[in-house]
Amino acid sequence: MGLVYIASAWSMEAEFYAMAPLGVSAHTTRVSLGDDPEHFTVHDLANLKDKTIEATALLAQAPLNAIAFGCTSGSFANGVAYDNELIGKMEEVSGGIPCTTTSASVVEALNALHINKIAIATPYEKSVYTLARKFMEDSGFTVTNVTGLGLSNDYTISSLDAQTIYKMAREADTEDAEALFISCTGLSAAYIIDALEEDLRKPVIISNQATFWQSLRLSGIYRVIHGFGKLMQT
Repeated sequence: MGLVYIASAWSMEAEFYAMAPLGVSAHTTRVSLGDDPEHFTVHDLANLKDKTIEATALLAQAPLNAIAFGCTSGSFANGVAYDNELIGKMEEVSGGIPCTTTSASVVEALNALHINKIAIATPYEKSVYTLARKFMEDSGFTVTNVTGLGLSNDYTISSLDAQTIYKMAREADTEDAEALFISCTGLSAAYIIDALEEDLRKPVIISNQATFWQSLRLSGIYRVIHGFGKLMQT
């Protein structure tokens, strides 16, 4: 499977390989988040389309089964219609390889688990995480809560440790939420999913996990994978 990933982040490739069943490999082309990854803006997130399409065309020269754009905020920043358009443009240049984005993958994952109400935990500034709420609400979900750590430094986000991410997730959750969504492909959160699901007693979806899950399905691979949450067993 192919992955278009942000140049300043590093967790997604490692987590893809950690989750990958035997015989599945990931192949990455990177795109820059903006001129200054230490302070990215909504404008940066909203202007990744052309880079993503170019990277998709490059990846498509390999014999891949699926291609994903791995950036949650970069796929939700302009809304649902834009995200659908982006997937369509990716597939126009992919030569028939099915494509997805992280935000679209999260929606597919939540629907597969029959989830209607979600809480959202993010590392973002308010200007970004409010767009996450709008995207999910426009996708048909009730958002019971959304939180952010106020971060706009991509290196800082990628360096957050498991304890910080775990605390962020617990504080975002609400009793009436049927699932918790942890947003951002820069976060190294795959190894805490099982513990969070046990503590919260509900499914936990993270960006990297959902993108990988959807990429497997677009590749025609349906396998139960343990250790990374209920979704990977669905």
